[in-house]
Amino acid sequence: MAGRFEPLPGGGAAVALDEVEISILRSLAVQLLELIGPGDEPVEGEDPLAALFAEGPSEPPADPALKRLFPDAYGDEDEELRAAAADFRRYTENDLRARKREDALAVIRSLDALSPTGEGGAVLKLTADESRSWLGALNDLRLTIGTRLEVTDEDESGELYRLPDSDPRKPMVMAYLWLGALQESLVETLMPGD
Repeated sequence: MAGRFEPLPGGGAAVALDEVEISILRSLAVQLLELIGPGDEPVEGEDPLAALFAEGPSEPPADPALKRLFPDAYGDEDEELRAAAADFRRYTENDLRARKREDALAVIRSLDALSPTGEGGAVLKLTADESRSWLGALNDLRLTIGTRLEVTDEDESGELYRLPDSDPRKPMVMAYLWLGALQESLVETLMPGD
């Protein structure tokens, strides 16, 4: 199971992780939580239905990584589309942020619950629901890192992937590629068999 998710009976997935991988994944998930920001916890005595209808922001985030995680629903070519995008954001972004927080928290919780093996690593076993949360978090982590690295569709030449070891971006590129391999293997385990 070397670094790839494998299917488990019942729709779950498992992967062997060493101590460094566990530490990196946990650190990245915590950083993602910090980037997304805290949720609005219900105030004691507050009407729970009011929270359901709370309006979110109407402007896109200034941070490019957050803008990638919470893109505009429509283009900004004209005033009408900008207004529609603002309305869509106002009524959906809070829920989307909450889901992304829950996905990152699921990663942290499952890593914290691991029991180390004799070699210093552990085998992470996920249920089908946990696998979907992990898939969402891995996607968000890749989008965030890719944005920070300024990865574009034009990077197909692989220039970014051939950086010298002395380049300060190299560790993040390696994390980006590793997360991509994890994500791909997790997707494969969740796909119905032929």
